[in-house]
Amino acid sequence: MEIDRPDGRTPDQLRPLACSCSVLHRAHGSSSWAQGETKVLAAVYGPKAGTKKNENPEKASIEVIWKPKTGQIGKVEKEYEMILKKTLESICIRTIYPNTTTSVIVQASFVLSIGNVACYVLNDDGAVSYLKLLPCAINAACAALVDAGIPLKHLAVAICCSVTDSGSILLDPTKDEEEKLKARANLVFPNAIVSVLPDRSLQVGSEPMAHGIMTSVTQGAMSANDYLHCLERGRAASARLSEFLRKNIGLKSTSEGSKAG
Repeated sequence: MEIDRPDGRTPDQLRPLACSCSVLHRAHGSSSWAQGETKVLAAVYGPKAGTKKNENPEKASIEVIWKPKTGQIGKVEKEYEMILKKTLESICIRTIYPNTTTSVIVQASFVLSIGNVACYVLNDDGAVSYLKLLPCAINAACAALVDAGIPLKHLAVAICCSVTDSGSILLDPTKDEEEKLKARANLVFPNAIVSVLPDRSLQVGSEPMAHGIMTSVTQGAMSANDYLHCLERGRAASARLSEFLRKNIGLKSTSEGSKAG
């Protein structure tokens, strides 16, 4: 069942997108990402020599810091730091710059360890939770990593899918829509088209990685059927997001190395 949305969008339509790179002069790479009124700024610093305790010195390390708008960092911010860290680690080629750290900061603040990536939340249209901010932070961080020249296996794009009380699947909900949802899922899909790795590295068993999913974070209760519908609609939207991302970033080959000397 499809429903009319207050802002006139169709259920599978995203809010207006905007992306700019190299917006911070002192960062090794940076990007601003906006979806409607939700705006995130990501900055990457590094790679810098050395890794933190408990990190593998034979690989590059990624550190993420999510800074809340006010007060001290809490449990939710720590959780999203880890989600962002794991997602970014999965797309970075971490063997090229071993024993280094890159930092990402999101206000909620993130630090990444191949260089440093920092994401600052500039504005949000009143999200009920950080869950809607997470896709924007992932997209901004990915663009900033490219801007910094950090070697990547492939790009990644993230999107929020939601389920209404009536069972409708909505992409990229607004604040007013979030208040009426029963569940939502943040989904991160690989964009293998720009991969620098051999084709066999982009498969899991006999399935191409482009048919898979990298990260899934859910909130609320949804049926298996609802989740599969979210995956279907999210995967279709990820193709549009990937095209938008590629058009708005200057893709660098790994031979160019990092801006951080």
